Amino acid sequence: MYNFLCLVAVLYGVLGAQNSQLMNDKAALLSFMSGIVSDPGHVLQNWNSSSVHLCNWAGVSCNNESNSVTELILNATWLSGTISPSLANLSSLTVLDLSRNFFKGPIPKELGSLSRLRQLSLSWNFLEGKIPYHLGFLQNMVYLDLGSNKLQGEIPESLFCNGSLSLRYIDLSNNSLSGEIPFKNECGLKELRFLLLWSNRLVGHVPRALSNSTQLQWLDLESNMLIGELPSEIVLEMPRLQILYLSYNSFVSHDGNNNLEPFFASLGNCSDLLELELAGNNLGGKIPHIVGDLSTNLVQLHLDENLIYGFIPPHLSNLVNLTLLNLSSNLLNGSIPPELCQMGKLERVYLSNNSLSGEIPPALGNIPHLGLLDLSRNKLSGSIPNSFANLPQLRRLMLYQNQLSGTIPPSLGQCVNLEILDLSHNKLSGVIPSEVAGLRSLKLYLNLSSNHLYGPLPLELSKMDMVLAIDLSSNNLSGTIPTQLKSCIALESLNLSRNFLEGPLPFSVGQLPYLKALDVSWNQLIGAIPQSLQVSSTLKYVNFSFNKFSGNVSNEGAFSLLTIDSFLGNDGLCGSIESMTKCSNRHSHLMLILSILLSLLAIPIVCILGYRLVQRSRIQSQLEIFNGRDLEEEEQERKELKHPRISYGQLIEATGGFSASSLIGSGQFGHVYKGVLHDNTRIAVKVLDTKSAIETPWSFKRECQVLKRTRHRNLIRIITICSRPDFKALVLPLMSNGSLERHLYPSHELKRGLDLIQLVNICSDVAEGVAYLHHHSPVKVVHCDLKPSNILLDDDLTALVTDFGIARLVKGGDESANVKETISINSTDGLLCGSVGYIAPEYGLGRSASPKGDVYSFGVLLLEIIMGRRPTEVLIDEGSSLHEWVKSHFPHKLDPIVEHALDRCIPSVMPKEYTNIWRDVILEMIELGLMCTQFTPSTRPTMLDVAHEMGRLKDYLSNTSSSLPIEEVPPKTDDA
Repeated sequence: MYNFLCLVAVLYGVLGAQNSQLMNDKAALLSFMSGIVSDPGHVLQNWNSSSVHLCNWAGVSCNNESNSVTELILNATWLSGTISPSLANLSSLTVLDLSRNFFKGPIPKELGSLSRLRQLSLSWNFLEGKIPYHLGFLQNMVYLDLGSNKLQGEIPESLFCNGSLSLRYIDLSNNSLSGEIPFKNECGLKELRFLLLWSNRLVGHVPRALSNSTQLQWLDLESNMLIGELPSEIVLEMPRLQILYLSYNSFVSHDGNNNLEPFFASLGNCSDLLELELAGNNLGGKIPHIVGDLSTNLVQLHLDENLIYGFIPPHLSNLVNLTLLNLSSNLLNGSIPPELCQMGKLERVYLSNNSLSGEIPPALGNIPHLGLLDLSRNKLSGSIPNSFANLPQLRRLMLYQNQLSGTIPPSLGQCVNLEILDLSHNKLSGVIPSEVAGLRSLKLYLNLSSNHLYGPLPLELSKMDMVLAIDLSSNNLSGTIPTQLKSCIALESLNLSRNFLEGPLPFSVGQLPYLKALDVSWNQLIGAIPQSLQVSSTLKYVNFSFNKFSGNVSNEGAFSLLTIDSFLGNDGLCGSIESMTKCSNRHSHLMLILSILLSLLAIPIVCILGYRLVQRSRIQSQLEIFNGRDLEEEEQERKELKHPRISYGQLIEATGGFSASSLIGSGQFGHVYKGVLHDNTRIAVKVLDTKSAIETPWSFKRECQVLKRTRHRNLIRIITICSRPDFKALVLPLMSNGSLERHLYPSHELKRGLDLIQLVNICSDVAEGVAYLHHHSPVKVVHCDLKPSNILLDDDLTALVTDFGIARLVKGGDESANVKETISINSTDGLLCGSVGYIAPEYGLGRSASPKGDVYSFGVLLLEIIMGRRPTEVLIDEGSSLHEWVKSHFPHKLDPIVEHALDRCIPSVMPKEYTNIWRDVILEMIELGLMCTQFTPSTRPTMLDVAHEMGRLKDYLSNTSSSLPIEEVPPKTDDA
C-alpha cells in the first residue's frame, strides 16, 4: 500500500509538473500573440479558443511525453508586430521559425536562454538593431537564419566562437552588418556547411580561421567591402565546396595582383564545385591554363568586370558541363578559341567589352544549347558565320561595335527563337536579307545601325509584329518607307535616320498604336508630315530634321512638346512651333480681287447661303446613304442586345463628325470617340477601323457576343451597337475617370496618380470581373488582352474590364481543363494574342488561349502597378521581362522597389505608423504577381483564387487604414 501511494505521488507530481509547464507555455504564447499587430490570414484565430488544446494551436507542436511546446513554426503567415521576449519561457523549444513575415523591432536577447533551440529562423522580416550576443549561448544551435532584415552593427564574436560547435547553417545576408568577420582560430565551426554573408558592409580580410570549417559547401561573401588577396589558403582546406561567391568586393590576385594561378590551383581539390563567381573585383593577371582542371561539375564561371588580360585559354574547353561563361569587361586580347565549341552544354557566353580580335569561329555554331552570345565591343573582324543558323535555341545575338564586314547572312533567318539581333556599328554591307527582316520571333529589338547597308527597306519588316524597337539608322538605305510598317503593331521606337530614303512619310506610321519615338532625320523625304503622328496618344519623341518636308505644322497634340530642333533643315515647313516660320496667306491677293468682283456682282450673301445649303445637302445625302443600308442587320443585333437604336447620324452629331477633338483613344482595331446624345447621355463610341472591319470582321462580332452574354458590375455594359457594311461601332457609357493607364502614367492635367488603397480596390474589381468571365459567365470567356488601357474607371473609381475584341469564348468553364479542350468560336490564327509584355509565354509556343493566360496578364498588371513602369519599358531597359526582372530581386533585393512604390502610392498625409502596413500589402502584391506569372500555366493560381486574395488585401487595407484622412482623387474630367 505504501509503494502504491508513493507511485501515485510520483505520478501526481509528474502530471502537476506537466500541467505547470503547459500553463507557462500557454502564457508565453499568449504574450507573444499580444505583440501581433496584424494577422490578416487569421492564422492565430484558434489561439483564443478554450476548446482547442494548446498543442493543437496553429503553428504549435508539442512533445507527446512532456506535453511541452517544442516547435513554433509560423513562417510566411503575414504576421506583423514585434517578437515578444516571453518566447524565452518556452523552455523545451527546439524550433522557432517566424521567417517571411513583417516583424519589426529588435531580436529579443532573451532568446539566448532557449538552451534546447536547434533552429532559429527570423529571415525576411524588418528586424533592426544589433544581433544580440546572447544568441551565442545557444549551445545546441544547428540552423541560424537572420537574413534579409535591417540588422546593423558588428557580428557578435560569440555567435561564431562561444556558440554551438554543431552549427551547420548561418545566414546573416542582406542586412547592414559592418565590421570584420569574427572568426577566431580557437573556435572554428568544424560542422559548418553554409555561410551566407552577402550584401552587407563587412570589411577586412577573409579570416584565416575559416579554413577550420573543412565541411563548408556554400560560401557566399558577395557584395561587401572585403579586401586582400583571394583566399587561396582558406578554400584549399574546403574540398567539399560547391558554391563560392566572392564577387563585388575589392579582392586582388597574388604577386602584386598579377597572378591568378595560386587561387585556381587551390580549387583543384574541390571536385564538387558547381558555381564560381569572382566578378566585380580588381583581379589582375592572366587566366591560367589550370582553369581547365577545375571540377568538371562546374556549371557557372563569372570572371567579368575585372582587370584580367591575355588570351582566353583553350583549356577552358575541359569544363564540359559549363552552361554560363562570363569573361566580359576585362582586358582580354587575342582570338576566340574555337575549342569553346567542345563545351556542348553552354547556354550563355559573355565575352563583350574586351579587345578580342580575329574572326568569329564558325565552330560556335555547333553549340546546340547556346541561347545567348554576346561578343560586342571588341575588335573582331571578318564575316558573320553562316553556322549560327545551326543554333535552334539562340535568343540573343549581340555583335555590335566590332569591325565585322561582308553581308548579313540570310541564314540568320533560320534562328526562329531570336529575340534580340544587334549587329550595329560594324562594316557590314549589302542589302538587308528578307529572311532576316521577316524574323517574327524578334520581341525586343533589331539594330543594324551604323553599317554600310544599302537598298530598299524590305517589305518583310512588316512581319515583325512583336518587336519593340527597330534601328536602321546611319546606313545607305534608299527607296520609300513602306506603308506595311503599320503591321509592326508592338513597335515603340523606329529610327531610320541618316539614310537616303525618299518619298512621303506614310500616314500609316502614325497609326502604330504604341509608337513613342520616331527619327527619320537626314533623309530626302518629301510632302506633308502626316497628321496621324500629331494625334498619336503615345508619341513622345520625334525628329523630322533635314529632309524636304513641306506644309503647315501645328503645335497641338503630340507636337505640343516638340521644339524647332525636331524640324530643322526643312525649308518648306511653316506653322506654330516656336521659332518656326509662320505660314503666310498665299491667296490674299486673289481673295481681295474675288471680294471686289463679288461686291460688284452684289451676291455675297447668296454665295454664303448657297455654300451652306450645298454642305448641308451633302451631309444629309451621306446620312441617308448610311441610314438606308442594312437596317435589318442592325435591327437584328439591336434586338439581341435589347438596347435602344442610335442611328449613324446621331453618332455623327454626338461626336462632332468623329472629329479629332473628340478622339480619346486608338487601338489595334480602331478608334474611340467621346460624345453627348440629345438626352445629355455621355457616350464613348468605339469605331472599328474600315480596313479592320474587312480583314477582321470577327473582332466586332466577338465583342458583341461577349458583351451581350455577360453581366457583372466589373465588366463594361453596352448601350447599343451601330452596324453597317462600311461602319461598325459599339456605343458604351463614357467613363469619367478614363482608363487605369491614364492614372498609372498621369499627364500634366492630373495632379497625381492613385494611392495604394484605390489601386488595390481597382485590382480587386478587375480580378472579380475576370473571375466571373472564367467561372460564372453563361459563356466562359478568356479575355486575351488584359492591360491597364483596357480597364476603365467610373465616377467612384470602380474598375470595369473592357475591350473584348480578341476574346475567346470557350467550351466549359473548368479552370483545370486541359488546354486542348479550349476552343475558339472564330478563328484568330495569326493574331497576336494580347499585347506585348502581357502575353503569357505559352502563347509564344503555339498554345491555345486559356484562362491561365489571363492570370499571367493580371500578374504582369500587379507588378506594373508596383513598379510604376510599363512591361515594355523594362524589356528595353533591362533586357528581360518585367516578371523576370522582379523575380531577380526577389526576395532579398525588394527594398528599393517597395520604397519607390511607397513614394508613389502613399498620400502625403499618411501617418508614419501606417507605412509598414502599406509596405506589407506591396510585398504581398509582388508575391501574388510572381505567382500569377510563373512560366508553367499549371502552377499559376485560378482567377477565383486571385480574386479571393485581392479581396482579402482590400479588406485588410480598408480596415487598418479606415481612419486615414485621404482626400478624394482623382478629380473628374471631360476625357475618358
